[in-house]
Amino acid sequence: MKFILKIFPWKRTINVSIAVIAVLIVFNFYGLYTNTFYLLKPNNYIFPLLSLSHITFLYVLWFKIKEDELTDPQMRNIEYILYAVFGVYVFKTIESLVILTSYSNFENHIIPASFIPMGILIFVLHLFLLGLTLLAIKYRRDMVGAYVFDDMNQQIDSWE
Repeated sequence: MKFILKIFPWKRTINVSIAVIAVLIVFNFYGLYTNTFYLLKPNNYIFPLLSLSHITFLYVLWFKIKEDELTDPQMRNIEYILYAVFGVYVFKTIESLVILTSYSNFENHIIPASFIPMGILIFVLHLFLLGLTLLAIKYRRDMVGAYVFDDMNQQIDSWE
């Protein structure tokens, strides 16, 4: 674990997470079977909208670490939303693996040559995003602190 923490300190974790999310948003519109981009399918816009909460969490994490602030109820709520988004990330990872392994089901069809390389790239990026999300949550726990709101001074709304 210490090896991963040395390779991905908190700043690099945030920056790489944002880059991976941006690449996956683009690939979310890509159709592996047809090698085309589908911009008019409403289902393709779910992942980008949900990933906005992840980017918000990363910004709040960066701000809290940079300013050496403690947690607040708003950060807690954003992290709870991130847990639900993490479930969507798990679903998208499994979905990309199922699509990738369905290659042999379509032997009689014309499948683009980019199917396997792009499928592997998208699957690895989804796995990478899962790991980076867990690492960001770990950095929140280690560097910002736990969600303890018993102290009166911590009930101050720091976002106003």
